[in-house]
Amino acid sequence: MIERGELLRAYALDDRTSPRVRMNFVASADGAGTLGGRSGTLGGATDRALMEVLRAMTDAIVVGAGTVRTEGYGGVRPPADEVAWRRAGGLTDAPRLVVVSRSLRLTPGDPVFAEAASRPIVVTSGVADARLRAQIGEVADVLVCGEDAVDLAAMTAALAEEGMPQLLCEGGPHLFGSLLDAGLVDEVCLTLSPRVVGGRAGRITAGAAEADRRMELRSVLHDDEGFVFLRYARAR
Repeated sequence: MIERGELLRAYALDDRTSPRVRMNFVASADGAGTLGGRSGTLGGATDRALMEVLRAMTDAIVVGAGTVRTEGYGGVRPPADEVAWRRAGGLTDAPRLVVVSRSLRLTPGDPVFAEAASRPIVVTSGVADARLRAQIGEVADVLVCGEDAVDLAAMTAALAEEGMPQLLCEGGPHLFGSLLDAGLVDEVCLTLSPRVVGGRAGRITAGAAEADRRMELRSVLHDDEGFVFLRYARAR
C-alpha cells in the first residue's frame, strides 16, 4: 500500500484559489467502470486511501443522484487525522457534499442526508417539482442552476462564489460526460484496477460528444496489489 504522505505529494494542489474540477474514477484493465453494477468493487486499499486524500484536499464533493443511490452514499465524516490536516490548512472540518439531480428523485430520509455531518447541497434545475424542492429543502440547501437541465457551469461558479472553488467529482459516468461537454474537467484521477471484467459494464464517461480532449500526465504511482494511479491534468 502507498503511504499517505506519498499520495499527498503526488496529488497536491499548487493553487487553491483558481476554480478546479477534479474527477476521481476507477476502471478495470479492460476499461469497465463497474463490477457487479458498482464502481467500488473494482477498488482496493490504496484506492480507498487515495479517495480519502482527495476528499481531504477538496472544498466540496460533487456526485450525481444516481451514483448516490447505486453506491449507497452516506454522510461525509472524515477521520480525526483528516480533520486535523484540513484545519491546519485553513479548511473546514469536512468538505460539503453536493448532489446533482435534475428531477430530485431523492428522499429526505436517505443516508446521504440523515448521516450528514454538515448540511449537503442539492443542485437541480427549474423543471424539478416545487413540492420535492420544498421537501429536500428541509434537509439540504437547494441550488437551482438552469431551467430544462442543470447548468454545470453556473453550478461551479455558484459554488466558487460560496467559497468552494476546489471540486472533486466522484461520478457517475453521465455527470462526468456532461462536465466534459461543458469544458469543465480540469483533472482526471484514474485508478486502473488489475482486473479484466468483460460483460457489458460501461466506461467511466457516458453521453459525452466524441472529441480529442488532450490531457497531460502529472504523476504515476502503483502499489503492491497491482493497482496503478494516474493523475492527468488539462493540457496547457
